[in-house]
Amino acid sequence: MSEQLNFEVPTMAELIAKGEEPEILFWVGCAGSYDERAQKTTRDICKILHHVGLKYAVLGTEESCTGDPAKRAGNEFLFQMQAMTNIEVLNGYNIKKIVTGCPHCFNTIKNEYPGLGGSYEVIHHTQLIQQLIDEGKLKAEGGESFKGKKITYHDPCYLGRGNDVYEAPRKALEVLDAQLVEMKRCKSNGLCCGAGGAQMFKEPEKGNKDINIERIEEALETNPQIVAASCPFCMTMLSDGVKLKDQSENVKVLDIAEITARANGL
Repeated sequence: MSEQLNFEVPTMAELIAKGEEPEILFWVGCAGSYDERAQKTTRDICKILHHVGLKYAVLGTEESCTGDPAKRAGNEFLFQMQAMTNIEVLNGYNIKKIVTGCPHCFNTIKNEYPGLGGSYEVIHHTQLIQQLIDEGKLKAEGGESFKGKKITYHDPCYLGRGNDVYEAPRKALEVLDAQLVEMKRCKSNGLCCGAGGAQMFKEPEKGNKDINIERIEEALETNPQIVAASCPFCMTMLSDGVKLKDQSENVKVLDIAEITARANGL
């Protein structure tokens, strides 16, 4: 976790050993831990937490998959096994508040875990960024300028329609003084990137067009310089779509955490 960071990221075990408790637990997630592109987002979230002086920790090797892919693929037994393992760890540390870097983790811990004995305050990293902006702790200054750049934002299913989080990501983009342009299907009418329901881990069914191509075509219709995302699954699908459309040189797919970190010179 501390690779390429100039500060240490503490684990819960390390803090507890020192008799300390974090204000918030950062749930990294599988993609944020193992996917190279998503690891960049993980580091940027840590940079933001460190920058504002928020006392946080990660579980490290004690964190396991939330079980979301298993549940969406239809294996409820495996989901509950994974969920109970995590709930035992979280409750053992008396965790109260969690921030996630992934809408799938966010949705599962927030909405599925309470029925299994795990009740926590769970927020997505874009909600935390919005909160920090509102408190004046994060400003779009001291780093890269996004002023005037055309940005379109893709709503992840589990963040938007699943949990009605639409304004927090847009608030994070609005402070950049950039030009935010919406796709024709956005917010509650947004189109899935194609990764949900465990689709990311299998070959697509036969059809006329892959969903991520349909979605990136909508994004490209806005003539953006940046396609903003807030989900590692969406990042992969949208990035692949940009590559297949030979637009990698002209259009960048960036997570809102990365945009925020860059704007603040982190």
